Amino acid sequence: MQTKFQALTELCEKLEGTSKRTLMVDLVANFLKKLRVDEVEPATSMMLGRAFPKWNQRTLEVSWATLSGVIKRLTNIEWKSFSEAFSKTGDIGSTAKVVFETTKIQKQATLLEKPLTILEVRRSLEAIAEATGSGSRERKERLLKTLLGTATPLEVKYIVKVLVGEMRTGFHEGLMELAVSKAFDVPHNAVQTASMLTGDIGEVAKTAKVQGKEGVLKIRFRFFRPVKPMLAQTAQNVNEALREHGGETAFEYKLDGARIQIHKSGDIIRFFSRRLTDVTKSLPEVVQLVRNEVVARKAVLEGEVIAVGEDGNPLPFQHLMRRFRRVHDIEVMVKQIPVELYLFDLIYLNGQSLTTTPYVERREKLRERAGSIPLTKQIITNSPKEAEKFLKKAMNRGHEGLVAKKLDSLYTPGVRGKRWFKIKMSLEPLDLVIVAAEYGYGRRHGWLSDYHLAAQEPDTGRFLMVGKTFKGLTDKEIIWMTKQLRDLAVREERGVVVVVPQIVVEVAYNEIQESPKYECGMALRFARITRIRNDKSPREADTIQRIKEIYEKQFRAKDRYLPF
Repeated sequence: MQTKFQALTELCEKLEGTSKRTLMVDLVANFLKKLRVDEVEPATSMMLGRAFPKWNQRTLEVSWATLSGVIKRLTNIEWKSFSEAFSKTGDIGSTAKVVFETTKIQKQATLLEKPLTILEVRRSLEAIAEATGSGSRERKERLLKTLLGTATPLEVKYIVKVLVGEMRTGFHEGLMELAVSKAFDVPHNAVQTASMLTGDIGEVAKTAKVQGKEGVLKIRFRFFRPVKPMLAQTAQNVNEALREHGGETAFEYKLDGARIQIHKSGDIIRFFSRRLTDVTKSLPEVVQLVRNEVVARKAVLEGEVIAVGEDGNPLPFQHLMRRFRRVHDIEVMVKQIPVELYLFDLIYLNGQSLTTTPYVERREKLRERAGSIPLTKQIITNSPKEAEKFLKKAMNRGHEGLVAKKLDSLYTPGVRGKRWFKIKMSLEPLDLVIVAAEYGYGRRHGWLSDYHLAAQEPDTGRFLMVGKTFKGLTDKEIIWMTKQLRDLAVREERGVVVVVPQIVVEVAYNEIQESPKYECGMALRFARITRIRNDKSPREADTIQRIKEIYEKQFRAKDRYLPF
């Protein structure tokens, strides 16, 4: 017998209502035990706010304008009422629930009135994703109307949350790994490793239910299923990196480009972005380069693609993102925005995982297999003076800074630790999410050009404001941003347009200071947008905790309060 979707939504309500992590893990573990095998992955994905597994390249392609239009037609609600409900809840899913509870819904006619199941919701999401080409928007709207029209208000709440990718229950992937471990009696470290290798905890959960510990331990790399990239912490300077790495480390240029994971199996080459999205079609000349130069039958490599100008110097990140967003007329874009590939890691080679191989050995193997493809420029040193000189050289050449890599560091997919540090000469910029925008003045009249910046609170999933800025974007970018934000608009009041938190921007600032103005108690001083991060999702943006850490670090070198 199939599990009702209502059971999943009731579980999510319990998760939303508690901050006790142990209780959360217990609730989810008990739920997973009761599911059918074919329900485990869909339920796991949806609990984490995803329609499909991470490795799955299908996308819903449902804009907020489309979804809000369906809600309007189903409920016959005045949008002002929806906006008022949103101002009280601050959550799109909760607002949809309130609206569906308080209005007369145009129920879809069915031969047999029966409750939705987890698998039926997944099939509906698949049908929405598969609606492409001419007339796809109308087909998506019909499918959404049927799905929401047959759901209870509570089910609507969580269907909408999945559709916009914003769950906000406080139950994140790390807790899901604990729940899977507990539900199926598999060691936690085995679940973590398998999740890293598959790039998706839902698939691991299904394997654990069917095959237990033995099945999870057998999980290996799967070609053309990207793994989560290893991440770096931020170091204040080269001295901190040297100290943490035992006095000697490898420094590499941190390029101002897009990180890609390269899967090569024979002549088949595919590239994946840091969001695990397939971007192969955007980079045809790089595909040919890898096919011709990489000396390996099967390999998984990591590299950075940068856009370059006529003088050979790096172009701003936004130029590169134009390549990644383009799906038509690729040949034209190849000529307009040439790119270069630099390799920096090798994590799988001819049947052997290299994730447990020390970094210096991986680098040497990469050098042997890279052909004429350059590796990121590197020095290995124990001298702070030499490292500082190398950092300045990187910055002068238009790069972002350095990455310091511990010589014996293993490759840990998806983990941010002290084995790798990123170092810049200025304060580390923050990746923040735009939650609202205001219309500008003068020549910016009519354009949304003053942006409200927020970071996510990990325990609740809420986005809390940390500042505002109208600086940094070009006129062309402001026009693009206005169109995107209008499509994401939930309500407008006194010139402020509140939006679904979807767009991530990189923000520079001079300082983080205390502020009673914002709920988080902090504010960015002299914030300015340095680039639009189309390569990052809101879940990958910086958190309130990260901002607190930077705030505290400021006072290692100066007094917390000024004398008056």
